[in-house]
Formats: sequence, structure tokens, C-alpha cells
Amino acid sequence: MAEQTHVLFVEDDDVIREATQLALERVGFAVTAMPDGLSGLEAFRARRPDIALLDVMVPGLDGVSLCRRIRDESTVPVIMLSARADSIDVVLGLEAGADDYVTKPFDGAVLVARIRAVLRRFGHAGGVRADADSAAVDGGVLSFGDLEIDTEGMEVRRAGQPVALTPTEMRLLLEFSSAPGTVLSRDKLLERVWDYGWGGDTRVVDVHVQRLRTKIGQDRIETVRGFGYKLKA
Repeated sequence: MAEQTHVLFVEDDDVIREATQLALERVGFAVTAMPDGLSGLEAFRARRPDIALLDVMVPGLDGVSLCRRIRDESTVPVIMLSARADSIDVVLGLEAGADDYVTKPFDGAVLVARIRAVLRRFGHAGGVRADADSAAVDGGVLSFGDLEIDTEGMEVRRAGQPVALTPTEMRLLLEFSSAPGTVLSRDKLLERVWDYGWGGDTRVVDVHVQRLRTKIGQDRIETVRGFGYKLKA
């Protein structure tokens, strides 16, 4: 029997927490549900879940701060839950290291689909193709100036120094490196990196591109206004 995927769910609303836990357990997830950020952090350290669902507004330690704590210790996927789609909390959560977000109130089936999409791409981080004809290649290593991407070992170095990327950041970089110099639209990146088969919020892409730039160099990924982004060859 396959081991259950373990979800850490941090939500202070008792009704939402209990209903969502039941919905997730009904489709086969094992769920640890906590009512506040501090207990959520303790549960994360004790249980090491496969994915974390964090409500932005929880007491003790808010969801954004909890996400930062988790990201300091782990690359486990994180989905933020926010009651307002236009809230600055969404961007703050993504900047803190979250991989995606879902707006409340949410349909249980939609939440399950988003969880499964995140888990699929985390389970296949090396599945993005690398075009060997598009960059200097040596044993599976792509080179762009001082940036080196080991597509087999899933490691990145800048000027010889290792660069720590989350799995989502790595997938984004691999997508860019598969077609250097080619403009990739935000919608295309949402489809390829986030596995969205439908329109999504492009802020997810913008924030992740900015996070990636801070790690590999601000000038390495170019913004093409009105179209998207491209990796400088």
C-alpha cells in the first residue's frame, strides 16, 4: 500500500479547518491541522509534511512569517490561503517563499487539484527538458556566462558558488534555459511550470522571476514588456 501524502494545514477558523481536513482526508491525504502559526511550526518540525497549506491570517505567528520559517529549513512546497485575491498578503506570501496560493472561499475540488498539481511538479523537478543545442553543454551542464546549470544533478552555480533554489525556482530556470533568448509569456510559464490548465494569476510568475533574479543575477532574465520574460543567452 502506497504511503499517504502528508499535508500540514494551518487555519484558525474551526469550521474551515475541520471541513477542509475532512475533504482532504476523503481523497486520501493524511492531514495534520493546526489552529495557529506556532503550533503549525512545531508540527512541521515534528512531522516533516510533504506539503504545507498556510492561511495568511493566523494568530501567534502569521502565515507569511511561518512560510519564511519553513523556507529557512526546507524546500517543501507551500500553498498560501488568502481571503482577498487583491491583497498585498498574496505577494508577501509568494515573496516569503510560497509556491502558489488559493483564494478563500475555495471549492474543495479546486484545492485538491492545486495540491496535486504542486505535488506533481515537485515530484518531477527534473522533467523539464534542456535543449543541448541552445547553450554550452558539458556533461549535462548548461553554461550562461558565469551561471552553470547541472540538469542531471539539479544544481546551480554562479561564479563557481552554489545557488540554493526551491524546486519551483529550479523548474522556472530550467524552462528558461531550455529556450534561451526566446520570450516566454506569463501564461505559458503558468502552464509549464505551475501546471495550470486554466488561466491563473500572473503575479505568481512575476514574484518567482524576481526571486530567481536575486539569486542568479538581476540582468540574467530580461523583461520584454507586453510579452513576458527571456533568459539572456
